[in-house]
Amino acid sequence: MPIDRSMTDSPAGVTDASGTNQAPAGAEKPKLLRRRRLKESDVNVVDKPMLKKALGGTIVGNTMEWYDVGVFGYLITTMGPVFLPEADKSVQTLFLLGTFAATFIARPLGGVIFGWFGDKIGRQKVLAATLMLMAASTFAIGLLPGYAQIGIWAAALLVLLKIVQGFSTGGEYAGATTFVSEYSPDARRGFFASFLDLGSYLGFAIGAAFVSGLQLTLGQSTMEEWGWRVPFLVAGPLGLIAVYFRSKIEESPQFQATLDAQESLAKNAGTADGVGTKGPVGIVKAYWRSIIVAMVLVAAANTAGYALTSYMPTYLTESKGYDPVHGTLLTIPVLVVMSLCIPLTGKLSDRIGRRPVLWIGAFSTVVLAAPAFLLIGVGEIWSTLLGLGLIAFPVTFYVANLASALPAQFPTSSRYGAMGIAYNFSVAIFGGTTPFIVAALIAVTGNDMMPAYYLMATSAIGAVAIYFLKESARRPLPGSMPSVDSSAEACELVATQDENPLIDLEQMEMPFADPAMDSDPDRYAERVPARV
Repeated sequence: MPIDRSMTDSPAGVTDASGTNQAPAGAEKPKLLRRRRLKESDVNVVDKPMLKKALGGTIVGNTMEWYDVGVFGYLITTMGPVFLPEADKSVQTLFLLGTFAATFIARPLGGVIFGWFGDKIGRQKVLAATLMLMAASTFAIGLLPGYAQIGIWAAALLVLLKIVQGFSTGGEYAGATTFVSEYSPDARRGFFASFLDLGSYLGFAIGAAFVSGLQLTLGQSTMEEWGWRVPFLVAGPLGLIAVYFRSKIEESPQFQATLDAQESLAKNAGTADGVGTKGPVGIVKAYWRSIIVAMVLVAAANTAGYALTSYMPTYLTESKGYDPVHGTLLTIPVLVVMSLCIPLTGKLSDRIGRRPVLWIGAFSTVVLAAPAFLLIGVGEIWSTLLGLGLIAFPVTFYVANLASALPAQFPTSSRYGAMGIAYNFSVAIFGGTTPFIVAALIAVTGNDMMPAYYLMATSAIGAVAIYFLKESARRPLPGSMPSVDSSAEACELVATQDENPLIDLEQMEMPFADPAMDSDPDRYAERVPARV
């Protein structure tokens, strides 16, 4: 909570030999204000049924988002003849990869707008809106006429719908990570937040499996004729189910507490200011260092993640000679195994810290990327699966921890907005463009190892960013009170707060109080001279 300097600055007057301000002659001497100590009533005890409901409601949205990413990525070689039948195959592929990248161009705008609204009116309302818009645009893609019906306008409408989809997705992941982080107990935030990416990659695998099943049963010609529409049309009813679950979630207790406190403060001050009034420009000015660190980490993690998911089917088909069905099927078991391991690495970060786990992801990418693509280059199924597994290994350590590490870099009042900016600008520049960039690098150089070199470079830079990342494991979120699993844990936390290195009253924005009102004033954490 900001300090009113008009009330806390020492009065003008003489300064003694020690440099201590003294009040002018005849004025009342100032006294010291100190941070109020933590009380049991300050500590949030997690409502476990509500946590499960919140986790389920956010997971379905993330699963929906990545289902679409998977469906579009695996249908690139099928949709090319539908929208650009007169173009060369390489041009068709580059167009659809470019369309995929265009989705991410709209994400920053969605992140800025939905992030600001999420800090202003609440996480739950905005997350329901992003999910509805995302499902509707995905469903509309399945209704698009092809080139045979309306010519080049078909391709233009596809790009437009993908941009709308990207705009809505811009508020999805940032809001979901913020929401779950604020619902979770501090000691297990890494574990619970990691389920978001479990849902993400399972959604991708579900989309891939669905497309593969259609390709096997319908055949390529039927897929190009009408079969490609089915996975997109399925998004309609799935979206309605997901919106229903998400509408049942209550606002996060951490945000609600901040909202109540700041509304009370604004009312007492006679202003209309409240949560979320800082705005995107103010957020960047206030937290630009943390935003840069987050952007670099997101870039490193998502280049590896999107190389594995969105680009790999195209790489296996275009560069390694696999047919579209096998190019899709080979990635599915790797994605499923990786998804099931994500909560384990999330739990590991609760034990040893976010930074060590993220360093494992960065260093293993640098070490394993080249061997992974060499193994894929052998051309055997066993070597391809092993190569895909080597790429999936560091991705597991990356993505499981971004969902808990990044929201903890920003205070509650600006968390959604800061996450929307940091995550989406980085994904737009590096993540979503990864398939297009590596395909272009291969086309220009003729070197199939270029994807490996690209991943190694981004993770080397990411390792540097981890050094500057603030460790957040088992600590309360900035601007929020501690969150625990039980009342007994809350009692213990309050009793041991003076010896607990994870408790920082300033980071919690604990208000100042008059030490004369406390029976043991010396146990306050901070002193500020103030005029009475």
